[in-house]
Amino acid sequence: MEERYNRHIILPEIGIKGQEKLLAARVLLIGAGGLGCPIAQYLAAAGVGTIGIVDFDIVEKSNLQRQVLFGESALGKNKAIMARERLKDLNPGITIHAYPERLTPKNALDYFKEYDIIVDGTDNFFTRYLINDAAVLTNKPLIYGAIYKFEGQVAVFNYKGGPTYRCLFPKEPQEGTIPNCTAMGVLGVLPGIIGTMQANEVLKMILGIGEPLSGKILFYDALKHQTQVMKLNKNQEEIDKIYAQREEFTDREEVNSYCQTTTTTVVAIKDVLTWEDTQFIDVRNQEETPKINEIKVDQIPLDQLLLHKNQLANSKKKVIFCQSGVRSKKAVALLEEQGITNCWSIKEGAHQIKEILAESVMAIDKL
Repeated sequence: MEERYNRHIILPEIGIKGQEKLLAARVLLIGAGGLGCPIAQYLAAAGVGTIGIVDFDIVEKSNLQRQVLFGESALGKNKAIMARERLKDLNPGITIHAYPERLTPKNALDYFKEYDIIVDGTDNFFTRYLINDAAVLTNKPLIYGAIYKFEGQVAVFNYKGGPTYRCLFPKEPQEGTIPNCTAMGVLGVLPGIIGTMQANEVLKMILGIGEPLSGKILFYDALKHQTQVMKLNKNQEEIDKIYAQREEFTDREEVNSYCQTTTTTVVAIKDVLTWEDTQFIDVRNQEETPKINEIKVDQIPLDQLLLHKNQLANSKKKVIFCQSGVRSKKAVALLEEQGITNCWSIKEGAHQIKEILAESVMAIDKL
């Protein structure tokens, strides 16, 4: 231990006892994207003993500009699993749990109970409220980070009875009013800066050193390289509302994706199979499975969609799918922003399509 963590141990504020605190700590990270990658990387390198990573998404080529744990060999594979493999090589002496699934009201409380600190590495308001409320109900401190183009925010919520995310943003925004995370763009280094700040807050909290960003929110401007810190007051009324709805927490409507689009563009494959004049578009990368051979499909990866929009048939309904339904919703939003209408996203993606098509073939065979 002393050789690997020597630069920690020789700091009087940490020492061997501090490093032992890190090795005993359990931290749950929600999201292994732009923020989650540097958070996980530095927590693993620092020797945080148990790290859990929740992420249902897969690695896409457009992620590689900022999600530094992944390379081209990870394309098409689950982010939580790929992050675990990279971190195991970085530090084989710690335990890393990968949860390749969506965080939902039904599993959030069970996950949170197993960890000391929760870190939010997600990229949408809807999941942040879920994370915040689950952290409050399980009495876990929450390290928050957010990015937008060239700006970022960092804060510590629910720390020793301090303010929560709902004290900052009491009301959830209406679906469809938030800028699409694919379309707005982000400076590649920004998530690294903000994510490292979040990791710093985790380490300070575990070690009991410094002053955590509780009751404050830090704003960072990458273009001016300026920071501002704003005081955040506790809103007990908003916190009481979370506790009042404890019994209904697991019955909440689930968040369908990390990037929301209008719900009217989402359909089930069973409904689509009855449509006429339909063009099916697969926005996954070439190497992803299962392949859909039962129907005619145009393969256009998401990061190339706008470059090949001339392949889209104006007169047809454009039915778009991916592995899970996340990228297809992004694709619909991108096309709608370009004035291309009559686009639909398939719920739950390629596996659902494969199952339904298999059922249809079986039904025909039996006739």
